[in-house]
Amino acid sequence: MADIPVALYVHWPFCVTKCPYCDFNSHVRASVDQQRWQAALLADLAFEAARLPGRRLASIFFGGGTPSLMPPATVAAIIDAACQHWTPEPDLEITLEANPSSVEADRFTGFASAGVNRLSLGVQALDDAALKLLGRPHDLAAALAALDVAQATFGRVSFDLIYDRPGMTRESWDAELHRALGFGTTHLSLYQLTIEPGTRFAALHARGQLVMPDEDTSADLFAITQSETAAAGIPAYEISNHAAPGMESRHNLTYWRYGDYAGIGPGAHGRRMGVATLRRKKPEAWLAGVAETGHGMESEAPLTLPERTTEALVMGLRLAEGIDAQRFAARSGTALVDALNTAAVARLADQGLLFSDARGIRLTAAGWPLANAVLAEIAR
Repeated sequence: MADIPVALYVHWPFCVTKCPYCDFNSHVRASVDQQRWQAALLADLAFEAARLPGRRLASIFFGGGTPSLMPPATVAAIIDAACQHWTPEPDLEITLEANPSSVEADRFTGFASAGVNRLSLGVQALDDAALKLLGRPHDLAAALAALDVAQATFGRVSFDLIYDRPGMTRESWDAELHRALGFGTTHLSLYQLTIEPGTRFAALHARGQLVMPDEDTSADLFAITQSETAAAGIPAYEISNHAAPGMESRHNLTYWRYGDYAGIGPGAHGRRMGVATLRRKKPEAWLAGVAETGHGMESEAPLTLPERTTEALVMGLRLAEGIDAQRFAARSGTALVDALNTAAVARLADQGLLFSDARGIRLTAAGWPLANAVLAEIAR
């Protein structure tokens, strides 16, 4: 396993506001003891690195929450420590998620100096009314200004948009996406809005105060997304992620290819050598855990063979490249053919929903929108 690179995920749980659609582990706090948080993250990192000795480091991803609220000095300290614990790859990818407020945009130079070489910007919509609906703390002018600064500062920039929003039509999304593609970024993350349990949107939806597009419209919006990004030279390499060749998120590919990744910070998940790790979710509980034990671990649980098989299937089918049979066997411990209902695979292949041969399996363009249903059919 020492020859397989590892990825590092760092969770910063704080946000300026809580968006009504968000079910991520994010929290609003009046103040944060930055020095204490830096020390705790470094301790959590050291604990995790000791359990993955001798590995090469392929990527670091600062997610959240809103990691652009972190001091650049803390980002630099974590990057430096990670590169001491592991041997960094020559093309080490270091991504930081940012929100496009002016305060955070002013920090971009500091993050670049710290070692961040890829920025993921949470634009979310190119329309002020939609941004207000989504509860975003920025307007379109701030988003475009931050995007300009990001593209002038970082070698690689991605930004997120949420579509399939209430009131969205085929024509409005076509126009918004066309504008987004005109900014020239080499990566876009384009997510259909989902109603997540426990969010404010879920409560509004249950009361009939938030009406989502119908299924036919949603399907058409997805199809528009795939065709227009492909025509622009940044096709989907994963169901919701689009990139120019070579510009894919190498960190996220580690997840989807079921590689090893260490997760530190409140609520962070990890997968290392068949063990699922989970940090304490509440920031204060995580901090207390680090102070008491030197780490913020909630649980470490060996994954059963069926659990590893299912996870590898769920993640791999999201990719345009699909699941490589050799990699699947090495990572899950199960031969791909033994994990599949071969009769269902043959039937769905005849229907044009997937393609399968000795090298692996992948969804077709027709199968992608039905990924969950296909998975339920083919998993043994």
